[in-house]
Amino acid sequence: MIPLSYFLGLSVLMFSAGLFGVLTQRNAVRILVSVEIMLNAANVAMASFNGVFGLEHVEGWSFVIIIIAVAAAEAAIGMAIFLSVFRNHNEIIVSDLFSLGETEEAY
Repeated sequence: MIPLSYFLGLSVLMFSAGLFGVLTQRNAVRILVSVEIMLNAANVAMASFNGVFGLEHVEGWSFVIIIIAVAAAEAAIGMAIFLSVFRNHNEIIVSDLFSLGETEEAY
């Protein structure tokens, strides 16, 4: 059996890679993918802890299912917002979206 520390190490690496992506990327789609990696890291941790405590405890698996449902909803809503922004600005650069001034391309 694989030790719990290997799974937790994988979870920490995945979460760190996702956090690095969220903090450094300018493209909104890449940020969304980084958030998905962070949610999957939480899934790996929950499933590994549930494997240690046995299959008769369903709390870990129920949290995994809830996180998967939240991730799917987040991806669908995020992509809908990104498509709407792309139609108006022809790019999805996050730092440019938060400017207060209007551009001529929007008209």
